[in-house]
Amino acid sequence: MAVGRRDKAASFRGSRIVVAIVIGVLLGCVIAFLFPYGLFNPAASVQNRRIGKTNFQIGSSSCESSERSKMLKSEIVSLSEKNSELKKQVRDLTERLQLAEQGKDQAQKQFLVLGEQHKAGPFGTVKALRTNPAVVPDDSVNPRLAKILEKVAVRKELIVALANSNVKEMLEVWFSSIKRVGIPNYLVIALDDHIEEFCKSNNVPVYKRDPDAGIDAVGRSGGNHAVSGLKFRILREFLQLGYSVLLSDVDIIYLQNPFNHLYRDSDVESMTDGHNNMTAYGYNDVFDEPAMGWARYAHTMRIWVYNSGFFFIRPTIPSIELLDRVADRLAKQLNSWDQAVFNEELFFPSHPGYEGLHAAKRTMDFYMFMNSKVLFKTVRKDAKLKKLKPVIVHVNYHPDKLRRMKAVVEFFVNGKQDALDPYPDGSE
Repeated sequence: MAVGRRDKAASFRGSRIVVAIVIGVLLGCVIAFLFPYGLFNPAASVQNRRIGKTNFQIGSSSCESSERSKMLKSEIVSLSEKNSELKKQVRDLTERLQLAEQGKDQAQKQFLVLGEQHKAGPFGTVKALRTNPAVVPDDSVNPRLAKILEKVAVRKELIVALANSNVKEMLEVWFSSIKRVGIPNYLVIALDDHIEEFCKSNNVPVYKRDPDAGIDAVGRSGGNHAVSGLKFRILREFLQLGYSVLLSDVDIIYLQNPFNHLYRDSDVESMTDGHNNMTAYGYNDVFDEPAMGWARYAHTMRIWVYNSGFFFIRPTIPSIELLDRVADRLAKQLNSWDQAVFNEELFFPSHPGYEGLHAAKRTMDFYMFMNSKVLFKTVRKDAKLKKLKPVIVHVNYHPDKLRRMKAVVEFFVNGKQDALDPYPDGSE
C-alpha cells in the first residue's frame, strides 16, 4: 500500500511539471506575439510613449483656446521688437568697429609715409603733408541713401541742405537759384512730410531719413539754430559713404557753380564771417595793458569765425571726428550755438586736459563766397566791387532774409542796379 501511494504521488508531480511547461510555452507565444521587440526593449517603450504623447498633443491642439493664441501672438510681437532692438545695437556696434578699423588703417598709411626718414631739401622747398586720405566707403551704413547719392552726386560731391516747413519760401528761392545756374548735384534733406512733397512737386532731389525720435522732434518744429545743429549728426552718414559734402543753409543765392572754385586740399573748406582781409584771414591784434609798464603790449592772433552754414567737408577721419565732437557737445550743452562749437573744435589747440582736433582747414575767398555784411556794407557802395560776380551770397547777417535774398537775385541776375539800395547796412 505504501509503495502504491508513492507511485501515485510521483505520477502527480510529473503531471504538474508537464502542465507548468505547457503554460510557460503558451505564455511565451502570447508575449512573443504581443511584444515582437521584447518585453523589456527600451525602443519599444519610447515608441509607445511617443505615440501616447502625439495623441495627447493632437488632442491638446484641437482644444487650444483663442486666449492662448492671443498670448502666443503677443509673445511673438514682443520677441520681434526685442529682435529689432538687438539688430540695431549690432548695427551700431558694427559701425563703430568699422570706423575704428578705418581709423587704424589710415593711421598705418600715414605712418608709412611719415615714418620714413627724409632729408630736408633746399630752403623753401620743404612741404608738409596737407591733405588727409579719404575713408573707405561703407554702403552698409545706409543702403537707401547710398543709392540716392549714386544718382545725384557728381564725382562723389554734392550740395546738401536741411529744410522744414518753416523755411519753405526761402527754400524755393534757394533751389531756383541752383537750377538757374545749372548745378545738377544737390539734395534737400526733408525734415517733415510737407517739405518732401514740396520738393518732389518741383523736381528737386529730396531725401527723408528713416524715423528717429530725437531728430524728428527738432526737425518738424525747430527754428534756424536748432535745425542747423542737426546737420552735424546727419552729415556723418554722407561722409561714411565716401561723399564730399558742400553743406548749405537755405538763405543762400547761387550765382556760379561752387564746385569750380574749391581747392579740395583740406578736411574743411569754409566761408568766413569776416568782412575784409584781416578779419577773414587772421591778423596780429595787439592788446594794450598800461599797468604792465615795459611789457604793456601783448600780441594776440585773431580771426573771425567760419560760417557753419556753408562749408565743404571731405570724407576723412578728422572730418568725421569733427562732426562727432560737435554733435556730442550740442547734445550735452543744450544752450550752445552750433557755429561757436564748430569753430572751437576746429581751432582750439591741444592743451592740458584737452586733445585738439588735427584737421586741415582753408578759408574761402570772402569776395567769391560772400556774406551779407560784405555785400551791404562794402560791395554795393564801391563802383569796382559792384562789378564782381560772386559764387554765392549768404544772407547770414540780416534777419529779413527772404526780402534780401530776392533783392540779391534782382541785382545780380536781373541787373537791377538799385535793388539793394532800400536796405540798411545792418538790421533795422
